[in-house]
Amino acid sequence: MSGSQRSPLLLAGLLAAAGVGHLVSPRQFDATIPRALPGKPRTWTYASGAVELALAAGVALPRTRRVAALAAAGFFVGVFPANVQMAVDWRHRPAVQRAAALGRLPLQVPLVLWARGVAKSGEGRS
Repeated sequence: MSGSQRSPLLLAGLLAAAGVGHLVSPRQFDATIPRALPGKPRTWTYASGAVELALAAGVALPRTRRVAALAAAGFFVGVFPANVQMAVDWRHRPAVQRAAALGRLPLQVPLVLWARGVAKSGEGRS
């Protein structure tokens, strides 16, 4: 399997792992939900996990890969406020945790670019 064939599957695996994490251990994610969002954080956590699993399935399948990868790029942009919320909330935690929370912020850029690259490489395939 070439690198270009492996990349979508790795992205799908990342999305699936994140989705399972949201559903299996939701409490850690609840705290990152921006307070400005309506409803309960747990609802957003579960919805996020379900979306990640759906995106993983879509990216894994060549027929839906392009659209799902573009949606994943949008999703990565959309969850950025949760990462900002986490960095704000963790500003008084030990240095290692603060660094991890701050490190997540620029990580969104390569995730968005990766998803866009998968979408582009998936164009015209069925």
